[in-house]
Amino acid sequence: MIGLLAAAAILFLAFGSLVAAALPIGMAVFGLTVGVATMTVLAGVTEVPTFAPVLGSMVGLGVGIDYALFVLARHREYLACGLDPQAAAGRAVATAGRPVVFAGGTVVVSILGLAVANVPFMTVGGLAVSIVVLTMVLASVTLLPAFLGAAGPRLARAGRIGRALQTGKPGRLARQRDTVAGAADAAGWWRWIGHVSRHPVPYAVGAAGLLLTVTLPVLGLRVGLPDDGSLPHSRTERRAYDLVAEGFGPGINGPLVIAADPTGDPGVLDRLVATVAADPGIASVAPTHIDRATGIATLVVFPTTSPQDKATADTIARLRTDVLPTAIGHGPARAHVGGAAASLSDVGQRTSQRLPVVVAVVLAMSFLLLMLVFRSILVPLKAVLLNLLSIGAAYGIMVAVFQWGWGGALIGLEATVPIVSFIPMFLFAILFGLSMDYEVFLLSRVREEYLRTGDNGTAIVEGVSGTARIITSAALIMVAVFLSFAVAEDPSTKMFGLGLATAIFIDATVVRMVLVPATMTLLGRTNWWLPKWLDWMLPRGPVGTDDTFVSPSRIERIPAGRRSRPS
Repeated sequence: MIGLLAAAAILFLAFGSLVAAALPIGMAVFGLTVGVATMTVLAGVTEVPTFAPVLGSMVGLGVGIDYALFVLARHREYLACGLDPQAAAGRAVATAGRPVVFAGGTVVVSILGLAVANVPFMTVGGLAVSIVVLTMVLASVTLLPAFLGAAGPRLARAGRIGRALQTGKPGRLARQRDTVAGAADAAGWWRWIGHVSRHPVPYAVGAAGLLLTVTLPVLGLRVGLPDDGSLPHSRTERRAYDLVAEGFGPGINGPLVIAADPTGDPGVLDRLVATVAADPGIASVAPTHIDRATGIATLVVFPTTSPQDKATADTIARLRTDVLPTAIGHGPARAHVGGAAASLSDVGQRTSQRLPVVVAVVLAMSFLLLMLVFRSILVPLKAVLLNLLSIGAAYGIMVAVFQWGWGGALIGLEATVPIVSFIPMFLFAILFGLSMDYEVFLLSRVREEYLRTGDNGTAIVEGVSGTARIITSAALIMVAVFLSFAVAEDPSTKMFGLGLATAIFIDATVVRMVLVPATMTLLGRTNWWLPKWLDWMLPRGPVGTDDTFVSPSRIERIPAGRRSRPS
């Protein structure tokens, strides 16, 4: 609720209209309701992780408001250029709606890339979140245009940009461009992007160095699972955890279970108990229980350290590699270590091993998708590298806050905790998709200007500055939504909220407003280079974008009968 109120306030300040502010919020809430409801259907087929509704709500609200905002902003531009509301809505969907579909598709593809990790609960969780994102995309290109047309001219009457646009004569290309440029220049974006474009090397080197520095804490990343000892003292789970740990030791909260099949070696159980009890990481061993029907024995052992302590993971690894093989020897008996703590440690190892595969698959799919959209090799390659920088910086901030405790009190974190084992992989998939959202929206406008002018420098300045205000407003909304989850009581929710918020903030400021114009200026016309043989092989039409963008600056091509009369 706090995030929605903050988003509504940002939208009202941006547009100066209650109708314009309420429309994206309403669309996001509607899409979220439908998307989360589908999780109930999915739960009838397979088990849905408990974090899926929370993560789906977090991501769904952010992308839902953003997608509606981009379509609404383009709709208002067309209204200011003199189109009637219905024609403006149609043109808005034909231009801004297209990047919405590609951006949403990138998010879905990135999240579904989690399937290659071969961790069932992560695959199902990613599918559930993808359904929410897909619902938001469908609502933005189907239901939203109906509301835009029904709202009529009211959406164009308020807000600084709307007033600036309406000072010109409708339908005149030069005057429309002058008024749009004047509004952007008043906000400082034209001057800033022009300044960065004139000094690309220092800005590119400085911004990249800053992000790499913030990424350095990732070298100390430790995955695990925060236990109840990291919850606020007001929670009964935390008070129970502290009482049990005080009375019986911290390991009582995370017992390990050793299952043994003593077939063919009657004395193996005694050796197991003695060897395990002698390990320095084990505090005590409960009496052995033997199932009469199967002869399988279970030993419940209690570590000397808490479940989230790194020493506990080391103890589990030592039991499996040294202690149990020593006790069993070369006989036919078998023994395995299980329990909640061991299972979570295994999930952490599995995700760490598969993370490079997930990263490679997501990067490859995103690169191919962007190459189809923008018909370029260097543009998608640059986008992939810059997105990696912003995600790495978000990881670094998470390590500094949650493992080192820097600023943890600001989000209600009472103790340092390890990063939840599956969160880095989930965050990468989601953040890469969300970062591509802004990349698609920004480069779509740059591509429009490049196709219109043929000049790379002009296209960069006009394209980036023309989308800067909307992208920063959208980013502020996402940051507000995600930060509202960062103050939740559960550490896992805090990690998702803070990680998403910091990555989006960095991406929309340092990356989009500094690194993108600087690197595109350095690359020059090679930004749009594509080998002829590859251009011939790539599909066109619904996938390609060569000349399909229709910006307000090309409004003179719209039949005059579809424009509203000047007032």
